[in-house]
Amino acid sequence: MKTPQNKPETRKTPNKPHSEALGDRFWEKKPLAEMNEAEWEALCDGCGACCLIQLEDEDTGERVFTKVACTLLDIGTCKCKDYENRFEKVPGCSKVTLDLLKTADWLPPTCAYRRLYDGKPLYWWHPLISGDPATVKEAGVSIKGWARSEDNVHPDEIEEKYLAPNLFKRFEG
Repeated sequence: MKTPQNKPETRKTPNKPHSEALGDRFWEKKPLAEMNEAEWEALCDGCGACCLIQLEDEDTGERVFTKVACTLLDIGTCKCKDYENRFEKVPGCSKVTLDLLKTADWLPPTCAYRRLYDGKPLYWWHPLISGDPATVKEAGVSIKGWARSEDNVHPDEIEEKYLAPNLFKRFEG
């Protein structure tokens, strides 16, 4: 499988129809602070990685992704089962906002919000670039198919069996 480092930043396929309705390549023309709700939501690539449970080393502060996802994440679709009520049902769930981006070191390095906040372009596989949501899985970024719901994992097994420390290493740096 080719990694994003081997692929160009953009493809020649058209943007998704909803991105055209939002404005052609709006994310390159508008600062995050000026985006409306529809534009903001369209930035999410639907990978599900922000819903993975992460563990933090108490000594170093380093965060490690696991292969275990939030109880509300539908692993098959990478969509929240109760998006509207997620904050009430999952105490640690956070809404990605501009203020949160200032300190959100827990977002994966592939996250469009994080990348744009850091002044970086979207990857070639982002649905707004590729025109196809399937490219997120094709690029190996989606958790679809390999993550497990926390409902099916005993908490004591997470650190022992489900750590994924190198999950996003190829995207760092």
